[in-house]
Amino acid sequence: MTDLWDVLVVGGGPAGAAAALRAKQLRPGAAVLLLDRDDFPRDKACGDGIAAHGRDELALLGLPGLLADYRPTQRLSVISPGGVRVSARVARPNHVVPRLVFDARLVEAARARGVEVRRHRVRALTARDGHVVVDGELRARAVVAADGAHSTVRRLLGLRPTPERHIAIAVRGYADLPDGDDDAQLIAMQRSGWPAYAWAFPIGDGTANVGFGMLLPALHATGLPGRQVLHGRLAELLPHLPARDLRAHHLPLSPGRPLPGAGRVLLAGDAASLINPLTGEGIYYALLSGRLAGEAAILSAGDPLTAYRRRLRAALGRHLRTTDVLARAAQSPGFIDAAIATAARRPEVFDLLVEVGLGAGTVPVPLAAAVMTRWIRTSLRGRAATR
Repeated sequence: MTDLWDVLVVGGGPAGAAAALRAKQLRPGAAVLLLDRDDFPRDKACGDGIAAHGRDELALLGLPGLLADYRPTQRLSVISPGGVRVSARVARPNHVVPRLVFDARLVEAARARGVEVRRHRVRALTARDGHVVVDGELRARAVVAADGAHSTVRRLLGLRPTPERHIAIAVRGYADLPDGDDDAQLIAMQRSGWPAYAWAFPIGDGTANVGFGMLLPALHATGLPGRQVLHGRLAELLPHLPARDLRAHHLPLSPGRPLPGAGRVLLAGDAASLINPLTGEGIYYALLSGRLAGEAAILSAGDPLTAYRRRLRAALGRHLRTTDVLARAAQSPGFIDAAIATAARRPEVFDLLVEVGLGAGTVPVPLAAAVMTRWIRTSLRGRAATR
């Protein structure tokens, strides 16, 4: 076997790169190995959206200028399932950076900090004498599994997969924008097959990341080929933005309590089902959980899993419980109509919804009561009108 690594990271996406970067940031002399099955740059199907919360994480990792050459988007427009629309300036702008670029920059930053990067596909994992052996040849005091929605490491650990009811599927492509139509991100929700929505996120170069996503059980319920449904509904909702380079991907949505790992293996990002169930946002969760995993691996080498679980709970516990409850309520499109209608009248509500959907925000009880009241009143009026 080779030398013992302090931290071995599986997966070079935002979660894995953040773990490696944080480990070297806290202990520059640490031996950190980053494995990925692909060479970089490589494409990854994703909405490419990086909210201000993600930029905060980049700054904490010592990379405040990583996105400086990409123009931020200042506005967000949301159309509810019932056609209620809100469009407003966000409190802090968002960026859209193709994963082909973003991930490669993160990996190069990790390499520049002294992380060893190798192309390697993990096939076996064994716990032995206070460390982990990967593929019979690589030993590590701690492993951070950041290998995505279909995590090989999670399967090798024997941990339960994300239930299908918590899995979404989306198709992503790119489209040319009409002149002057690149100042706002758009989310257009669809009542058919709800929860379901299309998006158009301007990159700043005259193109936009466009896509459509829905829950996997709802897709199966159509009885139609996935390609037909996903491509067709994207074209239906965004007819003015014909997409190219379409690729589908699964999104394991957070069930409210993330699975942090087992033994000396810590799950981060998509591998831990850390994707916002309301919006499908995952880059902020990936950067945050990766950073926390790197911290636990370096600062709590004796018991990294306990430290990581504690850090995750402190950072995201209340927020994930909030999104779990809201995701259940959002099974009714009328609830989302009421929330968007409230946000259209009250700017502070709009800002809070952005915090919940793109960051780590929670919902105050009075606001939740206001939305519920509006939802109930609208539902009662609708029933009365049909009598």
